[in-house]
Amino acid sequence: MTLSGNQKRKMRSAARLYAVQALFQMEQSAQTVDQIKVEFMDHRFGAVYEGDEMTEGDPTHFARVMEDAVNYQAPIDQMTDRALVAKWPIARIDPTLRALFRAAGAEFRDTGMPPKVVINEYVDVARAFFPDGKEPKFVNAVLDHMAREARPEAF
Repeated sequence: MTLSGNQKRKMRSAARLYAVQALFQMEQSAQTVDQIKVEFMDHRFGAVYEGDEMTEGDPTHFARVMEDAVNYQAPIDQMTDRALVAKWPIARIDPTLRALFRAAGAEFRDTGMPPKVVINEYVDVARAFFPDGKEPKFVNAVLDHMAREARPEAF
């Protein structure tokens, strides 16, 4: 079965949402990145909960974001800290946002994906978690700053 470009984009978008959930779960538990990846790919991707089928995620994209977010967490967190207001270091922000910034930061390392696409995708993820809040605008501002630092040539 060949996937259309639109199906591939939806699967990458789902992989991003799952990566944020997985990074959040890793921070809250003692699970390793390998344990989390297996759990998500075996039990979340395409699973059915209360009659609703979860979107199938792109396992390659999910694995790469997870690996890079974990392997490069310190420089990603430092980059995030520089993008945040001085009084709000990354350790003080919401753990969901922390996971989101780590996943997006991992994607900024990959020169194959335009930074504006990454920013838009993760702002959409923020809207999924915070539909009525100001967080999506905050996420947009922080990610724009991070992207300009990580990939200045793209702007």
